[in-house]
Amino acid sequence: MTAALDTAMVAAHEAHDAAALIRLYTQAADTANDLDASCFYLTHAYVFALEAGAPDARRLHARLVRHGREA
Repeated sequence: MTAALDTAMVAAHEAHDAAALIRLYTQAADTANDLDASCFYLTHAYVFALEAGAPDARRLHARLVRHGREA
């Protein structure tokens, strides 16, 4: 993860900005250097999406299922 992405995540947490958290954790998953790290970030994005009632939750869940991380 880049320093800029990490800084943006911290700011989004501090602002309680669910949409940004979903986007940033998804971005981190997309750029992670291995599957475990990617799924770690995807799980966070998924949880934030569920909490926010965001439509992204379905897509994120499908990605976790494809990687055997969610049933």
